[in-house]
Amino acid sequence: MWTTESCEADGFNGEHTVIVKVLEDKRALGWAAAEQAAAALRRAINERGRARIVVATGASQMEFLDALTRTRDIDWQRVEMFHLDEYIGLPMTHPASFRKYLLENFIQKTGIANYHLLDGEGDAREVAQRMGESLNAAPIDIAFVGIGENGHLAFNDPPADLETEEAYLIVELDEACRRQQVGEGWFADISEVPRKAISMSVRQIMKAREIIVIVPDARKANAVKLCFEREVGPMAPASILRTHARATVYLDGDSAALLSAETLGAFAAKA
Repeated sequence: MWTTESCEADGFNGEHTVIVKVLEDKRALGWAAAEQAAAALRRAINERGRARIVVATGASQMEFLDALTRTRDIDWQRVEMFHLDEYIGLPMTHPASFRKYLLENFIQKTGIANYHLLDGEGDAREVAQRMGESLNAAPIDIAFVGIGENGHLAFNDPPADLETEEAYLIVELDEACRRQQVGEGWFADISEVPRKAISMSVRQIMKAREIIVIVPDARKANAVKLCFEREVGPMAPASILRTHARATVYLDGDSAALLSAETLGAFAAKA
């Protein structure tokens, strides 16, 4: 288990600003996370004239994105959105396409005009390089991410590269990750799930000024436990979130079920 001693060994000196919030269910989780996200968006727009964001996809993000797109008083025309990850070789017409997901669940609902989608049907390395240049043109204000069943962050499966400075990587998807996609209903069989993807790197995600992590459902409980009760490292990629200066992790009762009372107390919001 991660303790003050291991925290110091990792170089955190017993201090962290990561907060874990546990809500009753995924709907309550989604609305609470959306409220914080909306406040962060308004703050960035007020302070810098615009907000640059990274948006995740997948079944775990549905309630959050639905709540966020229903939130009023966000000037979406001053928001620039970047895509977190995408399968290589999957047509945008496929139900599992993350471009399709973002268009239907975020872009069309908000009317946001300034967005960057990863073209998984193009030259993957050229797409990764071009998108990385656009991404690094200015700092990212907020990243909305989830945690995979195998502990991945974006499509950075264990053992993840936590050191590369490249903004986007071409990654191989492990079996656990591919089975998750089948389990969520995006594919009928694992043989249909692409083996490669374009993914934002872990280090690039960590460059965001603020990270909001949305992780509902019992199937994520073991990954959440790995994230908070295992040493920070490539075998539990999402564990790196514990080193971020301003991250909030939203859980529901199911996804938080395996965390000890000690862990929950250590990462609770301080009054």
